[in-house]
Amino acid sequence: MEYIGNELELFEHANNWKKYYAKNISKHIKGNVLEVGAGIGANTKFLITNDVTSWTYVEPDTSLFSKIELKNSQIITDQKFINGTIDDVNDTNYDCIIYIDVLEHIEFPKQEIQKIKDKLSKNGKLIILVPAYQTLFSEFDEKIGHFRRYNKKMLQEHINHELKTLELFYLDSVGLLASIANKYILKKETPSIENVYFWDKKLIPCSKISDQLIGKKMGKSLIGIFQK
Repeated sequence: MEYIGNELELFEHANNWKKYYAKNISKHIKGNVLEVGAGIGANTKFLITNDVTSWTYVEPDTSLFSKIELKNSQIITDQKFINGTIDDVNDTNYDCIIYIDVLEHIEFPKQEIQKIKDKLSKNGKLIILVPAYQTLFSEFDEKIGHFRRYNKKMLQEHINHELKTLELFYLDSVGLLASIANKYILKKETPSIENVYFWDKKLIPCSKISDQLIGKKMGKSLIGIFQK
């Protein structure tokens, strides 16, 4: 399977953003962890905690998959690599399953959620991060293979009582304002590397403050923490 997006390389160095969302979910990442849609492995080093026992990477694109082990070989000793999808995962005892910017690429998410549930151990947790608000769906989303963007209601509907909701919140409120301005005023189809650096270095620090002030009630990304 070949991945049609190019945002992995574009956002690979968005370190402030990765550190920020990782800080908001790290307490849930422990035990045997499965990262689905691991891409080139650029997110993993921000996600691994001292409570992690093992880490399994799943990535369907062969070219991307080949880069993962090179990036993270020194991070954790017990690593497994699966070139495929969750259908190719045989183990059913994961304490945590992570989907970072992946579910929006899946055409039938409800079926995916059921498969995830079957792979979780008792009390295991699912962490999902997705782009927020369908009204912001753009040519860039379409170009990189997104089927949709999400709000809380949509994500809950896909979970469909399969799992218990522990947390559901938005991040990057300042980035949201920038996205709205681009959608309706600037109308730039694809962000440049300069745009990404500006967002990561200037806007994310502002979002860390504004997100707290508004109680994480709106933002460019949506995070859900669910439990079996």
